[in-house]
Amino acid sequence: MESLKLACVLLLCMMVSCAPFAVVAAPLSCSQIQGSLIPCLSYLRTGGQPSQPCCTAVTNLNKAASTTPDRQNACRCLKSAAGALLGGLNPKYAAGLPSLCKVNIPYEISISTNCDSVK
Repeated sequence: MESLKLACVLLLCMMVSCAPFAVVAAPLSCSQIQGSLIPCLSYLRTGGQPSQPCCTAVTNLNKAASTTPDRQNACRCLKSAAGALLGGLNPKYAAGLPSLCKVNIPYEISISTNCDSVK
């Protein structure tokens, strides 16, 4: 019985010590990226001052895109969304959004941005 308890304790210790290495964050999907910025649509169409929910979304997206592949994927998804909605969105407002929300992103928001060069 003692050896069974010891084996269970050892197994539990191994599981706990290996747990941090087993957790892998899933990559951001385009629908998550585009959906997260819905609070910004009004600003992107009409300008003015972005809402607090919009700036929170921009901040959260920037934090979530923490790796180079995530940032490149976010760039591609945003370019795709901007291209599809180009008639209703003002590119100047999109380019200025990070600055107005006091978020520093490593690339310019533009349909001409080369997402492969985003680090």
